[in-house]
Amino acid sequence: MERIPILQMGDFLLVTIQVDMHDQLALTLLDDLSERISRTSARGVLIDISALDMVDSFIGRMIGTISGLSSIMDAQTVLVGMQPAVAITLVELGLTLPGVRTALNVERGMKLLQDRVQEQ
Repeated sequence: MERIPILQMGDFLLVTIQVDMHDQLALTLLDDLSERISRTSARGVLIDISALDMVDSFIGRMIGTISGLSSIMDAQTVLVGMQPAVAITLVELGLTLPGVRTALNVERGMKLLQDRVQEQ
């Protein structure tokens, strides 16, 4: 079964999506990520989607669901590397992704996570 790697970097988990997302892969990621947050007590999740050229409404909702799940498990979520076409598609689909913080790149995303965790 295809899986997206989840790397631990200190208190944070890094998810780099390098393949085209399909529905089953997104559901598997949701399960894997919830298990890893629980097992590692991660304080933040950084999701890098810079390799994605497009998203559909299901994948957009799954990103929101991942953020909500992470928040309930006391972890902040930051989405980085969004291509302009992906951002336009999400807006056109009416997906606001509540609770999802965004940053232009991994470096800014990590800084945002560190700042958010220190505020708490």
